[in-house]
Amino acid sequence: MNESTDIAHRVAALEALLTQKGLVTEDQLDSMVARYEQQVGPLNGAKLVAKAWVDPSFKESLLSDATAVIKAWDLQGGQVDKLVVKENTPSVHNVVVCTLCSCYPWAVLGLPPKWYKSPEYRARVVVEPRTVLSEMGLDLKDDVEIRVWDSSAEIRYLVLPERPEGTTHLDETALADLVSRDAMIGVAQVDTP
Repeated sequence: MNESTDIAHRVAALEALLTQKGLVTEDQLDSMVARYEQQVGPLNGAKLVAKAWVDPSFKESLLSDATAVIKAWDLQGGQVDKLVVKENTPSVHNVVVCTLCSCYPWAVLGLPPKWYKSPEYRARVVVEPRTVLSEMGLDLKDDVEIRVWDSSAEIRYLVLPERPEGTTHLDETALADLVSRDAMIGVAQVDTP
């Protein structure tokens, strides 16, 4: 049995136990899942990124006070009491980590990936970011400066990835579809469609 099948079996067993004991209903569980799929998560962050790519004044607001933007957008899910957005450029690439635990802006990135919480990622990306990014499939040119941002309980970070070339004809919805959670953490780039 592979890991994803094993996890699926454990989740199903846990759901069955919780509903059998009357602690939650199936509708409540479905509602929670829908909330994280549609209201909380990478979709929200991708919408912010896409709007920043097409609206210079919004981009300026996002870079200067992301916390206010998040409040105005009424994003749900917490962990964004203080959000800072760092912009990738051709000469600077940003990557986010939480060296202490797994502080992470759930409202704009959804649930943290397993690797983000791993002690190996948390320790190594600070010391050897170029190597870690390369191991994760992102090879940056030697002249690109890598900046590592350490999230904490007080402040969370989101990366504004570079807009890929050849996307000027795309609207915000199509652009948002290109943006991955990993690009907003900084361990990937947004690919040209």
